[in-house]
Amino acid sequence: MKHEELQAKICQADAENIKRDFAAAQMLCNEVLAELQTTEDVTNKELLSIRCSALHQLAIAQRRGGKPDEALATAEEELIIANMTQNKPDIAQAKVDLGATYHYFNDFKRTLEYYSEASGLYEELNDKKGIATVVLYIGMAYSKLNSPLAFEYYVKALAIYEDIGYTSGIAGILSDLGNEYYRIGSYPKSLEYHAKALAAHMELGDRRMTGGTLVNIGLVYSSLGEFETALEYYDKALFEFDEIGEKVFKAHAMVNIGSVYDGLGQRDKALEYYGNAYSQYEELGNTSDIATVFVNMGDTYREIGLLDKSLEFNGKALKLSEEIDDIKNTALSMGNIGIVYGLRKYEGYDAAKAEEYLLKALAIFDENGDRSNIAVFLKSLTEFYEQEERWKDFGINLKKYHAVKDEVQSDEAKKSAQQLEQQKQAAEREKTLTIERERAQATTAVLHQVLPPSIATRLIKGEKIADYFTSISILFADIVGFTPIASKMPARKVLAFLNYVFGEFDRIIEHHGCEKIKTIGDGYMAVAGAPITCEDHAERIAHAAMEMMGDIQLPEDIRTSLPKGVKFSIRIGVHIGPAFGGIVGEKRFVYDIYSDAVNTAARMESHGEPGRIHVSEDFAFHVQNRMDMTGDDLGGIVFEEREEIEIKGKGRMKTYFMKQSTVNQ
Repeated sequence: MKHEELQAKICQADAENIKRDFAAAQMLCNEVLAELQTTEDVTNKELLSIRCSALHQLAIAQRRGGKPDEALATAEEELIIANMTQNKPDIAQAKVDLGATYHYFNDFKRTLEYYSEASGLYEELNDKKGIATVVLYIGMAYSKLNSPLAFEYYVKALAIYEDIGYTSGIAGILSDLGNEYYRIGSYPKSLEYHAKALAAHMELGDRRMTGGTLVNIGLVYSSLGEFETALEYYDKALFEFDEIGEKVFKAHAMVNIGSVYDGLGQRDKALEYYGNAYSQYEELGNTSDIATVFVNMGDTYREIGLLDKSLEFNGKALKLSEEIDDIKNTALSMGNIGIVYGLRKYEGYDAAKAEEYLLKALAIFDENGDRSNIAVFLKSLTEFYEQEERWKDFGINLKKYHAVKDEVQSDEAKKSAQQLEQQKQAAEREKTLTIERERAQATTAVLHQVLPPSIATRLIKGEKIADYFTSISILFADIVGFTPIASKMPARKVLAFLNYVFGEFDRIIEHHGCEKIKTIGDGYMAVAGAPITCEDHAERIAHAAMEMMGDIQLPEDIRTSLPKGVKFSIRIGVHIGPAFGGIVGEKRFVYDIYSDAVNTAARMESHGEPGRIHVSEDFAFHVQNRMDMTGDDLGGIVFEEREEIEIKGKGRMKTYFMKQSTVNQ
């Protein structure tokens, strides 16, 4: 199989991962890896790099598809192969995959170590997108650790994405910041950032992320107790997911809607949405999510008094949870089963089973340090002992319950204090970010004023600007007799005169798709075909020269300020040829074009005549060929041959005056 075909399969696997069809992505990656195993040239760096790419997509599919152990083995193999390529981008990506996999295992020490190493490699490569992505992942790790550093890293990543204009990344981080503000209890700021993220995702046409952001907004409103508003956003999210066939996110949204209806006491509606979510999860084979839905349905059935149904669904949840080693749902379903068996109004009341299941659930929660659920089920066990008049057990567990309850309340108080501190830090960081952003915008604005926009953008990205152009058209223009004119005018009038003329030149040059390079005194230089290349550069500069020569009319106030008897006139010279372009200077940036062709264009201007456009034979020949090829006479442009003249530094040259045909005038 050709290298291009292997790369195409990897790209397809990437697309399948984005669509969340992880099984299809794994199949494609395994096909590529199997094909690569048949090659004899095992040290070929290109093939090794292709293998790294396949392992990268495979690790993503395994990790997101719920196979973390396989993902870890794949990422470790990816790093070994990447080290063999000695290719820093491959090595950095492998370290990112290892960091992401250890994140899945909640091993944040290793997660941060690998992310830090990857960040260092991207710094060496000056890969700003890579740096920002790793910084974002570090923020996600700190978020899982409930650390205030999460916000700081998100902001850093956002600033880099904004610098390089990566709109998809910006939209994603706005969502992350919304979630981070939600985590620290700053709901108004969370809504603010989610609203920005929503607008960004909609502008990008990303309906999946639009729906996900609508769900996040719904969660915030649910936490604020504004359930009707939350339901509005959830319904909008369902519409987006239906439109694109996104089943996983749709099912998650339906679980959230069910929880809202549960909170509103509308149990039938809650069960309806839980049931719909279950159908989606079953179709997708999401066992853990099915167990969660069954636990919720079991709770709801208990609330409406259908205790057999409550036991049935908690029993299903318990079986599924034990099969996949889902500890939390295992304990929750056990505890709920114990509560139902302990209800005397239940026909299947069984005190022994009630105590057995409650104690098993408490043991699991205690082993995993889940004090909130320990408090919930200790309360249920204490009430059960009171009901059974087992006073000794009642007293012992009542003390335990109050002790854990006090710990939970203390934890909540600490959490609230921590959230307040994090909100304060976030506000301070956002203020700093605003100042930094305003400075960056001011810098960008200044750069765009003094440099061509494409060059300013590249410079902001950290590029070293040094380009070679095989063929561009170069124009020089100056004001005839400017020195004696300026000597007889006040300085402010001279400045007004130059500003007006050069302003008109700028307008004409921009209109015809050319680029101003610089002004020197009363001289003006522009090019076409650089810094952005184009095939029709000669036509562009020809049109611009004709308009500059014929259409500039001085305003009355400037015209009357000229010395008596002076007639405004300009002289233009044009040549074509190769050139270099780049940034000159390290502190004060100037973009310049330089080559022998530039010198020749300058000579065309200086050896020209007032009110005329003097062009080289090369330029005239090129434009004539272009006109013949395209069938466009460029508005009647013709070339009037001039006698050979001596050009300083070039010898005798045949040149032409470019003008408009009298037939077309």
